[in-house]
Amino acid sequence: MKRVLAAAPAVVTALMLASCSAPPEPDPVPTAWALAEKVTADAIYAHLEELSAIATANRGSRAVGTPGYDATVDYIAGALRDKGFEVSTPEFEWLDLDNPGEPTLEVAGRSHPVTQASPLAGTPRGGVRGESLRPREPAGCAAADYGDVRGALVIVDDTECSVVAKQNAAIAKGAVGLLVVSAGGTEGLFEPGYYQKLTLPVAVIDRTTDAALRRTTAPVRLTLDAQASVAKSRNVVAQTKTGDTANVVVAGANLDSAPRSPGINDNGTGVAALLAIADALGPESQIGNAVRFAFWGSERLGAAGKYLSGLDAGELDDIAAYLDADMLGSTNAGFFTYDGDQSAEPSEAPEGSAGIERTLAGYLNLAGVRPADMPMDGTGDYSPFLKAGVPVGGVTTGSTQLKSAVQARIWGGRAGAAFDPQNGTPRDGMDNVDHRALSITGPAMAFAVGTYALSIEGDNGVPARDQRHRRG
Repeated sequence: MKRVLAAAPAVVTALMLASCSAPPEPDPVPTAWALAEKVTADAIYAHLEELSAIATANRGSRAVGTPGYDATVDYIAGALRDKGFEVSTPEFEWLDLDNPGEPTLEVAGRSHPVTQASPLAGTPRGGVRGESLRPREPAGCAAADYGDVRGALVIVDDTECSVVAKQNAAIAKGAVGLLVVSAGGTEGLFEPGYYQKLTLPVAVIDRTTDAALRRTTAPVRLTLDAQASVAKSRNVVAQTKTGDTANVVVAGANLDSAPRSPGINDNGTGVAALLAIADALGPESQIGNAVRFAFWGSERLGAAGKYLSGLDAGELDDIAAYLDADMLGSTNAGFFTYDGDQSAEPSEAPEGSAGIERTLAGYLNLAGVRPADMPMDGTGDYSPFLKAGVPVGGVTTGSTQLKSAVQARIWGGRAGAAFDPQNGTPRDGMDNVDHRALSITGPAMAFAVGTYALSIEGDNGVPARDQRHRRG
């Protein structure tokens, strides 16, 4: 069982005593405990009802690219402005796929499915045909890596540089297409906005297709016929007017739903919890560090990463920590903290992540639930913060993973069933939220926000401003 610690022990101890008496409204000096007490399930449900009404009025969906999405953005922005926050809605671009096509590579008379890197850069009708050649350096990042590849499709690996750099090098030597061999580990391959920078037909191929290419010297044919258009959507960002802006605590949640789903647990619960925290904190509380509430347009489309890519080095260094709220009310709930100390799956997490996990785990233990680790991967809204070197933490009650027998004994619920059996379906409505789970996880997020808004120091603190070297 994890140790129960507070982020700033001396401060939190004093504030726990202060929270024994009811603070006046509004509370000018919030404590982590007082903030958590204000973020009740009823306060969160008030926002959930509004999100549910938006979905109902828009064919049961709040997915990006739909009127329900736009209405969700307007509701969040309006609710924050009504509380006195200054709100921005920065745009991000994404590819709206009009026609997935059937991208293929024909090798020795056999068609292999491939992934078209950019639906904006396809082949002419009938595809492009040429020899398949490889550069002297497998990554193919510079024109000097190539010999004569005029009229050829060049084959490179997925390491060392972006797909745009690989394309530019191949174009400089006269290639008519690019084939990138990848086993799925494509970190750093696709830079922000890459799809608009690709003009050459570029396909991502797997090892099996690469093996087929190695067995032939005959020309091959690449057909890339997916089509898409560039769409724009909005994030919602609001920050307190008080607190140190060189030590910003960012609390985030994706605001969209899955296609054809109301998205009330996923991720209306995260959105509603952050709105309830913003309501309780207010824009002018006497806090040590500024708090930025960020509602990401879409987890699937990497909206958080696109937002971070627009920040300069100083703005990145100003971010002290990132707290993620995702699926806080699953009906077959587990109680997970993101694995900041990497005890479940060893890998590198930014310094300070372990302290955030201890802060959240300590609150959950006091709330009567025993937390477990949720490994962090490259898919969550926290992922770009993780890659940038920002300390990351958060809470979730689980998604489509199956609850084990041990977990059912610890938390109750059904072993062998998903934590959220309705995830991503039309049935992810108000009935798909567990009141008890939300009454624990929402205040837990509030406690973490309040803790680091007061101080980033202490046993569970995060690195000071002069110790941060974020990676853009």
